[in-house]
Amino acid sequence: MKVAGLSVDYYIRLEQARGANPSRQVLAALARALLLTADEREYLYRIAGEQPPLVAGPNRTVPQSIRTMMDNLVSTPAYVVDATYDILAWNSLAVHFIGDLDALPGADRNMIRWMFRAAAAGGVWPDEAALAFARATVADLRAAYARYPGNPGLVAMVTELLGTSPQFAELWATHDVAVRRAHRKRVVHPDLGPLEFECQVMHIADTDQRMIFYCAAPGSRTESIFRTLAASPAE
Repeated sequence: MKVAGLSVDYYIRLEQARGANPSRQVLAALARALLLTADEREYLYRIAGEQPPLVAGPNRTVPQSIRTMMDNLVSTPAYVVDATYDILAWNSLAVHFIGDLDALPGADRNMIRWMFRAAAAGGVWPDEAALAFARATVADLRAAYARYPGNPGLVAMVTELLGTSPQFAELWATHDVAVRRAHRKRVVHPDLGPLEFECQVMHIADTDQRMIFYCAAPGSRTESIFRTLAASPAE
């Protein structure tokens, strides 16, 4: 265990739970030496009776392998969000549903801001499904708020929405906490008409990012529209 600056004897005693509990400095050295993942590091700290170290903020670097996978989904809209619901990357088919984000500043590429601006403009949620989706999204955001305490970006966004959206303030006040999962979505697209698909969520290891897919049922009208859009020349 030379890399961690620890003797082999000390490491053996540590594994056998003999002697005093290791310090946070020792745990950090072990995590670095063993190249632990985020989950493994958290486990190491917890079995030693310590709180895992805080992570500064959401990871915004999308792995190249994920970008490649997303681009290969030619007939499935897909995009990647971080823990704050900023959209970090998207494939060509997703543009039909989330717009041309290259034309927007970074602060406006946020799904939660879009959602509550639309709710404020309409005054009420269009249906129970939309309200359930909003409630689940806010609960997921609160979970991120706890994972990254004091993160300036998260604090600024929550403060902004509390001041500008009564709908957000009402849901935030419930203190619900939940991680985002798959759900079925029904939308009326202004150009494509009614669409129905399953909104699947894939958690990307070691990034706290999610890839979101719009999965249409085989043989459905929505699947046919997705395939037609994929075959159309780019504008």
